[in-house]
Parts: sequence; C-alpha cells; structure tokens
Amino acid sequence: MGKALPSPWLRGRIPGIPPLLQPVAHALVHSVENVEEALGELPASRLWFQLHGAASVGFHLRHLAGSTDRLFTYARGAELTDEQTAALRAEQGQHGDLPAASTLLENWKQVVDRSLDQLRQTDESTLTDERLVGRARLPSNVLGLLFHAADHAARHTGQIVTTVRMINGAAIESDLT
Repeated sequence: MGKALPSPWLRGRIPGIPPLLQPVAHALVHSVENVEEALGELPASRLWFQLHGAASVGFHLRHLAGSTDRLFTYARGAELTDEQTAALRAEQGQHGDLPAASTLLENWKQVVDRSLDQLRQTDESTLTDERLVGRARLPSNVLGLLFHAADHAARHTGQIVTTVRMINGAAIESDLT
C-alpha cells in the first residue's frame, strides 16, 4: 500500500482556480475523496438505512450534490431550473427512486467537476457582487455562496463518514449485516 496523499489544501494550487477561491476548490476535492473512501466501507444494503432515525448516507450524498449545484447556480446569478427544483423535492424523502451508491457518487463527482470549472471562470473582482437566493430572494454575494457551498459540503461529508462508521459499528455489535 502506498503512502497516503496529504489533504488537498496541502498539495498546492489547483490549476486555473483563482487564489481566493482555492479553499473552496480544496474543500470540494477533499469531500469527493472522503466520500469515496467512506462508501468503500459501506455495505450496499445500508446506503439508505437510517440508524436511530438519523438521515441515511444516501440522503446526505444526494443532498450534497443537489445543494452544491444549487448554491453554485445562485453564485452565477442564475435561477434554479425545473430540473433542480425537482431534484430538491426528491431530496426531501426516501421514497420512490433510491439510486445506488455508484450513481450518487458519480453525480457528486460531476457536480464537483462543474463547480471547479465555474471557479476557474469566476473573476475575483466579482466576489462581493450581490446575489439573491431562493424564492424569497434573500441577499448574499458570490463569495458567501461559494464559501457556504464548501462549508456545507464539508459538513455533509462529515455526516457521511460518521454515519458509515456508526452503521458499521452497529452491524458488528448486533449482526445487522
């Protein structure tokens, strides 16, 4: 087994990303890596399992992709599409279509790739430009939305990692598998 890489923020700049947006890019890349590792430890049958009523790993992963996509849309100054609104509704429950981990992970990776492309195209002089969020059109700005996307991704990634550990621990203790 090879030596583990340092965290993304310790590997240097991500090419093409403006300096002030490197922390956002590093957080998103770190999230993908952490989620991939955690999913590798989760039995497929437990993706949508709710341990003690906590949200499932599947929920967190679906929400991670959807929320990041929406926040980056607002950062561009755009409105949500009908597809994004439908995805938001789908995140609300665990009924109907419950995609496999590989599908959810691939979607998350695609969202991160698009987000990194958007960061490459973001002019640092626009970071304080006002942006309006949601139907209520709440005030924010480009930097606030991008920072929140990074923070939000880190929080849900932590939930995924912790939930996988809890599920695996519970499975060992009570033979859930």
